[in-house]
Amino acid sequence: MMQMGRPRLSPKQKHELWRRWKDGQSLTEIGIALGKHAGSIHGVLSSNGGITPRTRTRCVHALTLSEREDISRGLMAGTSMRSLAERAWAHPFDD
Repeated sequence: MMQMGRPRLSPKQKHELWRRWKDGQSLTEIGIALGKHAGSIHGVLSSNGGITPRTRTRCVHALTLSEREDISRGLMAGTSMRSLAERAWAHPFDD
């Protein structure tokens, strides 16, 4: 049975959807292959204008999970923001 409403596609299914769309398959063919309703496939495609979205990447300026964890633990221990910043700049590329 085909699913109605929001398609909830896994990253693998999204990759497959865009690959099939680029290969020229119809919405119905893609829907059957993914086990989704063609209208749901249309919704995903039209939300991006039929153009494959770029792969998301983290900004180089964004804090890593370990950096956020260090800040959180430091704040809970009562460490000042100044000391946390000094500690981060002492070892900027430890990850």
